Amino acid sequence: MNDTSQNPAPADHPNSDLPYKANQIVAARMKLRDRFLKKTNATPALSDENPLGSGPLNRHGMPALPPGQAHAATGKWPVLDLGHHPKIPLDQWRLTVDGHCKNPFTLTWEQFLALEQTTDTSDFHCVTAWSKLDIEFEGVLFSTIAAIAEPHDDAEHILTHAYDTYTTNLPLAEALKDDVLLVHHAQGEPLPIEHGGPCRMITPQLWAWKGAKWINRIQFLKENQPGFWEQRGYSNTAHPWRNDRYS
Repeated sequence: MNDTSQNPAPADHPNSDLPYKANQIVAARMKLRDRFLKKTNATPALSDENPLGSGPLNRHGMPALPPGQAHAATGKWPVLDLGHHPKIPLDQWRLTVDGHCKNPFTLTWEQFLALEQTTDTSDFHCVTAWSKLDIEFEGVLFSTIAAIAEPHDDAEHILTHAYDTYTTNLPLAEALKDDVLLVHHAQGEPLPIEHGGPCRMITPQLWAWKGAKWINRIQFLKENQPGFWEQRGYSNTAHPWRNDRYS
């Protein structure tokens, strides 16, 4: 993982009292990770001794292809969504972070890009039986967003919302992993609209539906709240190497 910048948000941010300086964000992020370290390390993608799947091991020790995926990973990037591709002008894009946290806030596109940026190469596993390997993503760590928001001590989950009304849920133990990003570039190019541009979330250690396209809100929760597909019978946990597709 390579950090490409460590710039604080603009001084005129409406919540200027939040810890936007890079060193403060890092300290808050580490505090959150320490709090969830035991739970995160116990997640299946990091702890399974006999994971399902095939192919060489990835950087987390899991087989490259989860069970039920195509034997050869695709070179294409298929498009799956609810049938609507919202077009959000960058000057109108907003990310609201609220719910069960100390510091709710809203970012403009410029403020989002002013946060520490990260590049990371990870895999993308879709529950519809295809995987795309080694995608270079650029964006902001979810843990940076969480560090600024400071979820309350009893916050355990998030619900992410999108401009197309899509929602999906995640436990914080999963969301705080180092490869969970809010991305705006893929393979060196701006994220295409059909793949969630200008910004989507990615969850490389879970099925891809757990990363909302066209993300516009992150809501911290004390208890789990199922999202769009979870309400329709898909798994709440969505662990690829356990073939965890449906409830």
